[in-house]
This record gives sequence, structure tokens and C-alpha cells, in this order.
Amino acid sequence: MLDLDSINEYMARVKAVETEVRKPVSNVLKVGVDLGTAYIVLVVLDEHNNPIACEKQFAQVLKDGVVVDYVGAVSIVRKLKKKLEERLGRELEYAAIAMPAGTESSTKTHKYVVEGAGMEVTNVLDEPTAANSIYGITDGAVVDIGGGTTGLAIFKDGEVISTADEPTGGTHLSLVLAGSYHISFEEAEAIKTDNSRHSEILPVVKPVIEKMATIVKRYTSGYNIDTIYLCGGTCCLTGMEKIFQDTVGIPTIKPADPFLVTPTGIAMNCLAP
Repeated sequence: MLDLDSINEYMARVKAVETEVRKPVSNVLKVGVDLGTAYIVLVVLDEHNNPIACEKQFAQVLKDGVVVDYVGAVSIVRKLKKKLEERLGRELEYAAIAMPAGTESSTKTHKYVVEGAGMEVTNVLDEPTAANSIYGITDGAVVDIGGGTTGLAIFKDGEVISTADEPTGGTHLSLVLAGSYHISFEEAEAIKTDNSRHSEILPVVKPVIEKMATIVKRYTSGYNIDTIYLCGGTCCLTGMEKIFQDTVGIPTIKPADPFLVTPTGIAMNCLAP
């Protein structure tokens, strides 16, 4: 049974280190670099996975999980790394990365981005598996919905038995909002991330969410799955889990703040010497 209260408490601690720095228990620091379609996020943990610091920046240097602006991606990661190093007073040397399932052919480019920013990549995962480092489920489906993709991993007895990814994510929600409200993409992004407007926009973007859920339903068909676990920035939308549950027909849950789940899980898997 998922201990959602403990997960919410832990993720609140991760969120807190966006603005404060915690003291690590030793000199070992683990970095997770999440190159997302909408955001690039760096999370720093100590060797016991205590949150130490976090930085993020809105970016449009990837499309559907693939780097389309290499120079821009390196520049942003280097900038975030420098910010963290200034806050921590020490250099960050090692990092883990994660790929949307099905985009493994782009792994080298992701590695080059992080290495170009001055860190050695010590581990590469798929995003839903990274997220499960937070959830720790043995059976079920972890669904990671970011800016550009909807990815999932199906677990049985603690092992990944299937992964999938489709190019539909939060960017598509913003495009629908921009068209419906006749506003810019940037204004739509701002509305989407405003919790006070979620009940207003949910009916507008519901068809896109149902499409995401239909993707998950297709890939989970034939498997004995009793629960779907959501994560990713797009899942911050209030009420999204109910639409998923109604469409897929499987109980669906998410933590209070699903945005930093995947980058934190990536950091947990950093193999720092």
C-alpha cells in the first residue's frame, strides 16, 4: 500500500529546497537532471536521499523528449548548475539522467548536454522507473506526464515488464487553452499553473486529458493492474486523476505535488563515488 502521507511530506521537503539549502550528512552529493519539454530541473540529494537544493527553469529546448536546441539546453543546465554550486559552496560533479520511454536513441544527446555543462553522467533511467524510486510500488503502472510526452512503466513483482511513451503532454493543454481563450502560449501556461483557475479550465482541456488516459488504457490493456500512479508537472492540474480513473477504469492516485517526483527519483539513482 502506497504511503501517500510520507511521500507528500518528502516531496514538500524537496519543494522547500528550491528556496533554502539543507546541510548534507556527508560530502557525497547526488544530482538528478530532468531535461523536460517545458522545464529543466536539477535536484540535489545527499547520500541518504535527503533533499539539499533544487533549481528549475522554463525551457523550450526539447520537443517530445528529444533535444532540438543543444546549445540552449547546455546553457540552461550550466546556468542551473552554477546557481546550485553558488548556493552550496561546492562543485557538483556527478549526475543521473532519465529518458522518456521509447526515446532511448536520444540518450547520447542528453548525456552530451549534461557533460557539456560540466558533470559526469553516472546513470541513465527511463522516467517512470525513476519516478518509482519515490513511490516504491511493486505492482501497478506509473504514468509520467510532462510537457511533451505521456510515458508509463508497468511493474510486476518489483520489475518493469513494459514501458511506453506517446507525444502528448502539458504543452498540448496549453495550446488548447491558447486557442480557446485567444491568448498567447505563454499566457496559457500561466493560467494552467494557476491553481485558482483549475476548475475553470478543466472542462476546456478535458478532451486532451481523456486522450492521455486513452493512451494509458491501450498500453495497460491485458495486464492485471489495480492502481495507476500519476506524476509529472502536467498532473498538477486539479481533478486530473479523476478523469484518468473514469476513462481508464482503474483507481488512479497522485501525490499532492507531482511536479518534482521524477527529477527527485532521477537524483536518487545517481551513482556518486
